[in-house]
Amino acid sequence: MRDIRAAVSDLYSSGERFALATVVDTYRSAPREAGAAMAVSASGEVFGSVSGGCVEGAVYEEAVAVIRTGVPVRRTYGVSDEDAFSVGLTCGGTLHMFIEPVDRESHPHLGAVLGAIEEHRPVAVATVVSDPSSADRAGRRRVVWRGRAEGDPGSERLAAALDDDVRGMLAQGRTGLLRYGTEGQRRGDGLEVFVQSFAPAPRMLVFGAIDFAAAVADLGSYLGYRVTVCDARPVFATPRRFPTAEEVVVKWPHVYLDEVTDQIDERTAICVLTHDPKFDVPVLKAALATRAGYVGAMGSRRTHDDRMARLREAGVGEEALARLHSPIGLDLGARTPEETAVSIAAELVRSRWGGTGRELRETSGRIHRDRPLVSAGSGQPDV
Repeated sequence: MRDIRAAVSDLYSSGERFALATVVDTYRSAPREAGAAMAVSASGEVFGSVSGGCVEGAVYEEAVAVIRTGVPVRRTYGVSDEDAFSVGLTCGGTLHMFIEPVDRESHPHLGAVLGAIEEHRPVAVATVVSDPSSADRAGRRRVVWRGRAEGDPGSERLAAALDDDVRGMLAQGRTGLLRYGTEGQRRGDGLEVFVQSFAPAPRMLVFGAIDFAAAVADLGSYLGYRVTVCDARPVFATPRRFPTAEEVVVKWPHVYLDEVTDQIDERTAICVLTHDPKFDVPVLKAALATRAGYVGAMGSRRTHDDRMARLREAGVGEEALARLHSPIGLDLGARTPEETAVSIAAELVRSRWGGTGRELRETSGRIHRDRPLVSAGSGQPDV
């Protein structure tokens, strides 16, 4: 829901009932992950996607019905020889959907949830999506913040179990299904609760306010990063030159990095684009000492060799240097700033999911990876 939160906020503020369809589980090569959402307004307008176009038509019809009846439904869209084209899901996967009516009465905490997402405060929403013992329970929810929880999921025992389990998932940035007994017993499996964690978006730190940085900031923002552009030169580091960056900082890169080290985790991407030793070496030495999951530096082969020598002279060890993506990006033959940004973004995606970087037609097996290379404990964001 993160990617359609502005539309959902507008629909919620209108006071009218709308439908929210969410992927709660997947199997094999499903086109979208759990957490992908699509909203449908009372007038029939659609926001977002749950399958990249495969089953949107069928989900839309269910959403329209849900708005009319006010009753949530759980649906599964898969593939068989008989129905491969019945809803258009021909990729071989399975999507499990929960489609619910939403308004201020049914979801009184949604405004606070949307506010927390906007302000980068962690919050998770736990929604009962299936209960064989009581159809009326579907759609009940518990909203969990780090310090409090609100909402009645149907029983005090279930609420207590969710408070513990959902906080653990929120700390890890995990989204997915939990199963309990009908009253919240941990050994049961009849009750399904979908937990959507909204951990703060990962950060991208771009050092060097050059034209390539503007393109990298654009793609970083598009990929869901909170982008900061930093440069010591105030004439270049201006918000007007980097409109998609969340912030533009005028400081020496290594000074700024030292100030935000405690905010860097395994999801953080650091892109050093200055290719100037007086900027590069101090900030890369500091960056390679952090937990950042990706550290890349721009430059030619000659610049790279000189940079590596300078980093070794500065005391950076070989294990740390092995983490450095330099020259930055994949070999796409990129020349323009925009093409170079695509090259860098491709390497970021490959580093996260463990892809080969080869053409798909040259590979075999499953296209989509189940989970990032970074462990769940690192706080990988939901999709």
